[in-house]
Formats: sequence, C-alpha cells, structure tokens
Amino acid sequence: MTSSFHDTRWTLISRSRGDDAGARVALSELCAAYYEPVVMFLRHDGRMADEARSLAHDFFAKLLGGDAIGGADPTKGKFRSYLLAAVKRFAADQRERCNAAKRGGGQSHVIIDQGESATGAGLQIEDDHIEPPDAAFDRQWALTLLALALARLESEMTAIGKAVQFTTLKPWLTAETDGISQSTAATQLGISEEAVKVAIHRLRRRFREAVKTEIAQTVSDPERVHDELEALKAALRQ
Repeated sequence: MTSSFHDTRWTLISRSRGDDAGARVALSELCAAYYEPVVMFLRHDGRMADEARSLAHDFFAKLLGGDAIGGADPTKGKFRSYLLAAVKRFAADQRERCNAAKRGGGQSHVIIDQGESATGAGLQIEDDHIEPPDAAFDRQWALTLLALALARLESEMTAIGKAVQFTTLKPWLTAETDGISQSTAATQLGISEEAVKVAIHRLRRRFREAVKTEIAQTVSDPERVHDELEALKAALRQ
C-alpha cells in the first residue's frame, strides 16, 4: 500500500470520533463512496427509486451534519458494518414516522409511480428471487469498491505515462474482452503479444493491490483487510 495504515480514512474517523476537520473530510469521502450501496439497500427495502435517492440524501446529510459518527465503535473495525446498521435504523425510523402519520399523527402524500409494475421493488411481495436489502447493500458495496480501485489504478498509470496502456488493457480487468484479442492489443500498443501478456499480468496484480488499498480505507485493523476482501468476493458471487 502507498501509505501507512494509520492514515486511512476510517481509522482517522474512529480515532477522532469525527471531532476534527480531517475526520469530517474523511467521513465525507467515505459517504460519497457509499451513496449507491445505501440507495440500493433502500430500494430493496421497499422504496421507489426517487424516494430511495431522496432518503439517501437525507441519511447522509444527517450523518455528516450531526454527531452520529460519534457512536462508531472502532473496535468493530468496519465502516461497512457501521453504515449498514446506521441506515437500517434510519430506514426503520422513517417507516415508523410514516406509519404514525397514517394512523393520524400527521398527513402524508402518497405518490403512485405509474412507471413501476405490480411486481416492482416498491411493493412488499414475497419472492424468492428478490435480493434481501443486506445482500443488495453488500453487492453494490463490492461493485462500488471495484470501481474506486479501477479509478485509483487508472490515476496511477496515467501519472507514470501509461494511460494508453491502461485504456487498451482495461478490458482484461473488467471481463469485457468480447471481440478484443491480445494480438490486437499488441498491435495497438506497438509491442509483442508476449509483452501484452506480461503487461496484463502486472496490471491485474496492481489492480488487486488497489482493491486492498480501497478496503484498507474502511477498516480500523490491517488484519481485517483479508476478511473484507473475502466478503467482497462473496458479495460478487451472490
């Protein structure tokens, strides 16, 4: 990894309990990375798409604007687990407020989305094929983390003058090589096919390191990086 473990975002947040500017910046960066997983959780928890995004904004505004992070337990070790528990509480509280309003505690406006079918995610219908909210959150977390790692690697390759090589060989990282051969890549890069194979091997290795670096930003103990990597693989297999 390119920096000491103690400089990672989650250790900074959990160590300071979010009371200093550096911790707030770190929290903001982590929240930005976790926006889509939270939206995915809310969608699979029964919200329509627009409502899920609106609630996600409210959730992160509350997290960033208050002292909610003060409840984070650094011994738990994983920002992912902390955030999932927090959004579960938020979603339950929001649903309870809506139910209270329907019972007469206030007024609510019901929006009927004509774009959703009768089997849309906005309805609570038992279906073995519907992904549970927790699993949806973890899967989107995994996809988001891979995207962050890919962006990190692209930035590193660009910095050393290998942007064209990265763009050409990127399909071998994202499994999007349909219609692309290594010989074609070799021609585009002006190198031998054997050199392309070596470059792909090195790029994959650097990508794995980038993934580990991104994971390290979200745990408070370096020993947990391996566990989160296994969790990522499991989420992608679902």
